[in-house]
Amino acid sequence: MTAANVSTGDTAWVLISAALVLLMTPGLALFYGGMVRAKSVLNMVMMSIVTMGLIGVLWVLVGFSLVFGDSIGGVIGNPFDYAGMIAILGEDSVVGTIPVLIFAGFQAAFAIIAVALVSGAVADRMKFSAWIVFSVVWALLVYFPAAHWVFAFDDSVSANGGFIANVFGAIDFAGGTAIHINAGAAALAVCLVLGKRIGFGKTPMRPHNLPMVMLGAALLWIGWFGFNAGSALGANHTAAFAWVNTLVAPAAALLAWLVVERIRDGKPTSLGAASGIVAGLVGITPAAAAVSPLGAIAIGVLAGVGSALAIGLKNKLGYDDSLDVVGVHLVAGLIGTIAIGFLADPASPTGEAGLFFGGGAELLGIQTVSALVVLLYSFIVTLIIALVIKRTMGIRVSTQDESTGVDVTEHAESGYDFSQVPYSAQNVKSTIVIPVKVKEEEGTK
Repeated sequence: MTAANVSTGDTAWVLISAALVLLMTPGLALFYGGMVRAKSVLNMVMMSIVTMGLIGVLWVLVGFSLVFGDSIGGVIGNPFDYAGMIAILGEDSVVGTIPVLIFAGFQAAFAIIAVALVSGAVADRMKFSAWIVFSVVWALLVYFPAAHWVFAFDDSVSANGGFIANVFGAIDFAGGTAIHINAGAAALAVCLVLGKRIGFGKTPMRPHNLPMVMLGAALLWIGWFGFNAGSALGANHTAAFAWVNTLVAPAAALLAWLVVERIRDGKPTSLGAASGIVAGLVGITPAAAAVSPLGAIAIGVLAGVGSALAIGLKNKLGYDDSLDVVGVHLVAGLIGTIAIGFLADPASPTGEAGLFFGGGAELLGIQTVSALVVLLYSFIVTLIIALVIKRTMGIRVSTQDESTGVDVTEHAESGYDFSQVPYSAQNVKSTIVIPVKVKEEEGTK
C-alpha cells in the first residue's frame, strides 16, 4: 500500500493507543512498587523503568525486524529486513491504513511491558545488573520469537509471518499468549532459579503502600484500552467492540475477586480489588474481539476467581513468586486464551464460533495447543537463561544485602527519607503539655 491509503483517523487512534500502552509500564511500576516492602520500592520501580530504555533501543536496532521481518520457517523474522527501522522511514511504508512507523511504535510499547511484567516475580532479591542482562537476553530469545509467532500475519508488514498466527490460526487479539502466558511462564522459571526470599512463609511481607498499588492498577486499566482497542489498528467497529469488553471484563473480575476474599478470608481488600482488575484485563486481552460483552463478563469472573485461588499455590508448592505474576498473568492468560474455544461469538469481529455457539472442538484445540507451546517454550528457555546468568555473573544479591534492602545496596538510595524529620518520638513525648483540670480549694480564687 501507499501513502494514499493512510487514514488520518486510524493513525491518530493508534498514536494515542501507543501512548496509552507506554503509560502502562509506569503504571506497572507503581502497581509492583506499592506491593513490595519499603526497603525495595525503588528497585522494583527501576526494574520497570530501565526496561523502557533497554527494550526501546533494542526494538529499533533489531527487535522490530525479528518480530515482523519476513519469516524464517515461521519461527523468527529476518533480523536484517528492518534493522534500525531504515526500511520503513518512507511515506509509502504503510500497513493497513496506518504508517508502519506508528505500528512499530505501538508494538514497541507491547515489548517493553512484556519484559517488565516478569520483574514482579524477582522482587527483593535479584541483582539489578543481572536483571539488565536478563531483560535483553530474554527479549531476544523468548519475547521476540513468541511475538513473531502470534502477531506477524502473512502479507501484513512482511509476506510471511509466524506459525501460530498463520498455520495454527489461533485467536489472540492483543497478546494473551505472547505477553501474559509468556511472562507468567518466565516468571515461574526465574523465581525457581532465584530461590525464596529470606523469611518466605515465616515473616510477613505485606505491601508497604496500598494507595500506590491502586493508582498503578488504575493506570493499567486506562492504558489497557489502548492495549486492546488499539490492536484493531483503526478507529472502527472492532476497536469499539474491544473497548467495551476491556471495560466490563475487569469490572467483573474485580467483583469476583472480592467475593472470593469475602468468603475465604472474611474481608474484601483493596489489594484484592486491584489484583482482580489486572486479572480481568489479562483474561480479556486475547478475547477482546472474539466474545460478546456477556462473554467478557464470563471471562472476567473466571479470571477473577481463578487468579484469586491460584495465588495460594506458591505457599502450597513452595515457589516464591513475590508479586504473583504466575497466579495472575499466567493463570488469567490461560483462562482467557482457552475460554475463546467455548465463548467465541460468531457475531463478534473475529466471526468464529466456540463450543457454546455451535462451533466444534477444533478452535478449542487450537487455542489450547497455542497456549501450551508458548508456555513450554518460555519456561524452558527462561530457565536456561537464568541458570547461565546464575553460573556466570550471579543472579541474586547477598543475604546481607537482601536483609538491608536492595534500594540501598543496589542503588544507594531510599524510597523514603526520614532524616529530615525535626523531632524524635522522645522529643515529642517531652514537649507535650497535657492539660489537667485542677479542683479549686474552697475559699480560694
